[in-house]
Amino acid sequence: MATISDVARRAGVSTATVSRALNGVSTVDPALVARVRAAAEELGYQPNGLARNLRRQETAVLALIISDVENPFFTAIARGVEDVAQTAGYSVVLCNSDESAEKERRYIDVALQERVAGVVISPTDEWAGVEMLLGRGTPVVAVDRPLRAGTGDQVLVDSRAAARAAAEHLLAAGYQRVGCVTGPAGVRTADDRLAGYRDALGRRKRREQRAEYRASGGEAATRALLAEAEPPDALLVANSAMAIGVLEALRAAGLRLGRDVGVVAFDDVPWATLIDPPLTVVAQPAYEIGAEAARLLLARIADGSLPPTATTLEAKLIERGSSHRA
Repeated sequence: MATISDVARRAGVSTATVSRALNGVSTVDPALVARVRAAAEELGYQPNGLARNLRRQETAVLALIISDVENPFFTAIARGVEDVAQTAGYSVVLCNSDESAEKERRYIDVALQERVAGVVISPTDEWAGVEMLLGRGTPVVAVDRPLRAGTGDQVLVDSRAAARAAAEHLLAAGYQRVGCVTGPAGVRTADDRLAGYRDALGRRKRREQRAEYRASGGEAATRALLAEAEPPDALLVANSAMAIGVLEALRAAGLRLGRDVGVVAFDDVPWATLIDPPLTVVAQPAYEIGAEAARLLLARIADGSLPPTATTLEAKLIERGSSHRA
């Protein structure tokens, strides 16, 4: 029976390259992937995942720990992780941390006790939870929120640059008093999106409110901003859950979306095109984040000696009626 070393010799590459190529890691040159796959097919090589798990006393299960299962962004990440994992013969257990470090810690403890093969996590802290996993030798990939440089694999979007572009778009559309509704302090995406907003505004007066990453938080934050002596005539909103609350607060105040208050929100959710006018969004490649994270994790499971990989994907501003005066 052919081994991974046989495939490496036939393809003229290292065993680590064979592992990355067969697990679909995007950083491997396509020509190398084709060569490795051709060698594996010629030799009849089949990765023995069950034997590998028995040697390492693991189960063929991955844990996915995300901060809010109700948020469509994380739902799409979960689908990306599961699709890649299932193709490789792994099952995925979904865990919802609710932005709680304590709850995240409990799920990490369970993952370690159950000897899962690896973990994809949207960490509440940039190091604490991941340190626990790495300290026990459990492969881990962080998504959405960065780790300390060089400490582990991660798949991210440049939230700060995306937020800056969104706020600049509102200013270019003619809005004069652009505000920002973002998440709790200490949550990296919330902090980065606020920083991007500040980058765009420069010396202009800032109108900022922090709240929970939920509809209720977005509504309360918007009501507070509208109560100011010079309320905002446009809002950058840090996620789609908050955007629901923002829209509710604007409607309650009798303000027309776009005409009276321009709005741009992170994440392109299905309902964004169903409201009038449609919602301008910062679309993040959530499914691709999950799929790439799963590919990186499978490569890490196959070869723990690989260097840490940081992958940054691009967000895209999709302009619609909510950020233009009718």
